[in-house]
Amino acid sequence: MAAATRGCWPWGSFLGLLGLASAAAAAWDLASLRCNFGDFCECDFRPDFPGLECDLAQHLAGQHLAKALVVKTLKAFARDPAPTKPLVLSLHGWTGTGKSYVSSLLAHYLFRGGLRSPHVHHFSPVIHFPHPGHIDRYKKDLKSWIQGNLTACGRSLFLFDEMDKLPPGLMQVLRPFLGPSWVVYGTNYRKAIFIFISNTGGEQINQVVLEVWRSRRDREDISLQELEPAISRAVLDNPHHGFWRSGILEEHLLDAVVPFLPLQRHHVRHCVLNELAQLGLEPREEVVQAVLDSSTFFPEDELLFSSNGCKTVASRIAFFL
Repeated sequence: MAAATRGCWPWGSFLGLLGLASAAAAAWDLASLRCNFGDFCECDFRPDFPGLECDLAQHLAGQHLAKALVVKTLKAFARDPAPTKPLVLSLHGWTGTGKSYVSSLLAHYLFRGGLRSPHVHHFSPVIHFPHPGHIDRYKKDLKSWIQGNLTACGRSLFLFDEMDKLPPGLMQVLRPFLGPSWVVYGTNYRKAIFIFISNTGGEQINQVVLEVWRSRRDREDISLQELEPAISRAVLDNPHHGFWRSGILEEHLLDAVVPFLPLQRHHVRHCVLNELAQLGLEPREEVVQAVLDSSTFFPEDELLFSSNGCKTVASRIAFFL
């Protein structure tokens, strides 16, 4: 991978992103100056869209739809002084395709403190909601947490990871917060951002991309309209998904379904080169090839898509160095 262009930080991995607190503070100096002349800076909400677009362009492989959707919806939302409802995004796709990486970038480029910001709230079912039998307590606590934090700062970001593993019924408490009429105690709840991440719909996305490849169409020609209905149906038909009977899809509270396409061999190569650059190493073809050769691909006949995307690239590089 070539060195990052000016104004774009060369972070090649999610873990690397978390560890660069000093670089993050420096990156936000320019954003803070812009905030002095703007009207959308609240709490530590400091949007840096040029940085976000640059990072996505350089480091997110194979995701033309996700890049375009995320940037377009975020720009429109952040620049609207009076949005009609919170921004609600649902990220879907196979493992290792960049969903968690993108969510971490959004936190970093929207809030001065990034994932450490007091206004960025990350929920994991394994950590925060591990016991399905405690669903009533989880509902009460989650509602209280969101209401309290939105009262403190209307410009807050809520990330819900692994939606496929959430206790059924939990997301019902979010429905009032996601619509157009939630303004309480003088606080504009409509400025909040909710992001949901899941693997549901990944198989349906993979099938569409496989059919496109077999018909010799360009991958970049795939449109959202080809994917969205299948993803929505997969979510609605999955009783283990957090949206199951929550009313969130049925009431059209999602602003965008963001599909992440399966990664092919050249995309994984891109991730390996990014990771080597993150480690401060020159590209070494023998290492790149060893990582690719140790990775598994599917389906059986074509061996087209990476089974783990770029998720295991960092650990595999460490093995072959």
